[in-house]
Amino acid sequence: MRPLDDTGAAKRQESGLPLMDIPSPGSRQEPAAAEVVETPGPGGCWQCPSSPCGSRAQQEAEKKAPCPGLGLFYTLLSAFLFSVGSLFVKKVQDIHAVEISAFRCVFQMLIIIPCLIYRKTGFIGPKGQRIYLLLRGVLGSNAMILLYYAYQLTSLADATVISFSCPVFTSIIACVFLKEKYSPWDALFTAFTITGVILIVRPPFLFGSEVAETDKDYSVHVKGALVALAHAVFAAMTLVILRKIGTSVDYMLSIWYYVIVGLIECVIVLSILGEWRLPHCGLDRLFLILIGMFGLGGQMFLAKALQIEKAGPVALMKTMDVVFAFIFQIIFFNDMPSWWTVGGSLCVIASSTGAAIRKWCQSTK
Repeated sequence: MRPLDDTGAAKRQESGLPLMDIPSPGSRQEPAAAEVVETPGPGGCWQCPSSPCGSRAQQEAEKKAPCPGLGLFYTLLSAFLFSVGSLFVKKVQDIHAVEISAFRCVFQMLIIIPCLIYRKTGFIGPKGQRIYLLLRGVLGSNAMILLYYAYQLTSLADATVISFSCPVFTSIIACVFLKEKYSPWDALFTAFTITGVILIVRPPFLFGSEVAETDKDYSVHVKGALVALAHAVFAAMTLVILRKIGTSVDYMLSIWYYVIVGLIECVIVLSILGEWRLPHCGLDRLFLILIGMFGLGGQMFLAKALQIEKAGPVALMKTMDVVFAFIFQIIFFNDMPSWWTVGGSLCVIASSTGAAIRKWCQSTK
């Protein structure tokens, strides 16, 4: 039988086919060093087809690389969705802000439950982190309710701008509870934010009593501004809690606590106030559904943006919320912002932008 094998090998060599030794059963053959060094073809390495190497690894790396600016586009889309949701909140005036928050929690809960089941994270969380998750839910739901209430009380632009003072309060609270450094730059940004809020609120003891006399809805405006400021404080406390939790808890579980605690809180408050009722108008019911959809979409695109882009550019692009708020206020409510509001907006945006740039520079060192 050996001559027959030699004859077959000779025929393969004459036909131009490469010689290949056929290993005997049970034997293990190691590839020669010269064969390993050979350059693979354009389709990949034929020595190890099960794992990418050579040009195949390069092709997969290029395939997985995100498109330049995709994270910023996701942030812009998130800002647009959040602004549209705020517009619908402003349109729904016959329903209490707490009830709007409850409907949003119900809608998001229907989405979060299948995600938690799929990710197998459970519904309670690690034992050492449950108290922080509970605090995250309470503070986050309070921030949501206060923001919706501010939208109903004051103009869309004023409430949005004041809510952007959140980074300043985050620095102060993190300095107190997390012992993070509070630099002179943070103090400067805080001063800019306070100046912007004062310009928007225009308190009579600084601007004179004629400000309140010329604006018949001034008391409601001040109330809405203070509620928006309270939202910024609660949102800052929520961010500090999330920093404390870190990556030890799945972010879906964090959203779950935010939704379920918020729903329980809304039901209790509505029962006490006696404000629980279904909207009579079909358009308001549609708005409630859209508020939940756009709010969830904004959260998803923002989370996606933070996965592929640094936090600094995302925070800068997030200021487009203010631009959309001004546009929607002018188009849909025919309400032209005053120069005081524009000046205050520039101060608050400058503060949040400066804080984002500083954090970005620190992270790149």
